[in-house]
Amino acid sequence: AGTQPEICDFLGRCLCRSGVTGLQCDSCQPGHDSFPACQECKCDGVGSVENTCDPRGQCLCHSNYAGLRCDQCAPGYYSYPSCLPCQCSPDGSQHGVCEPVSGQCPCRTGVAGRWCDRCLSAVSSFPY
Repeated sequence: AGTQPEICDFLGRCLCRSGVTGLQCDSCQPGHDSFPACQECKCDGVGSVENTCDPRGQCLCHSNYAGLRCDQCAPGYYSYPSCLPCQCSPDGSQHGVCEPVSGQCPCRTGVAGRWCDRCLSAVSSFPY
């Protein structure tokens, strides 16, 4: 599946299709995935360690990035492409993981603020 039909080199070895490698043209070259199609990895330039992926197409992500292509923030981080760490108060937030776009932490009852670090007063003008 990975060879060019009826094309051999001067030693009689079959030549591999683009993106394919191996003595029997049976795997993708580094930076490619999905044998036998062997498409170039499309890893995010910011979130991935380098433009290489495993045979399923999973890129190697920096610790604060996630997703098949490392193009979203990992749990505990927000504001792609910056992917800043959530700063949720361990005492005031429900589970310490903020909303991935805004960074708003899910607060416990009676607690307010982006990081859930303030008590909500009984007479409050806060809409949350």
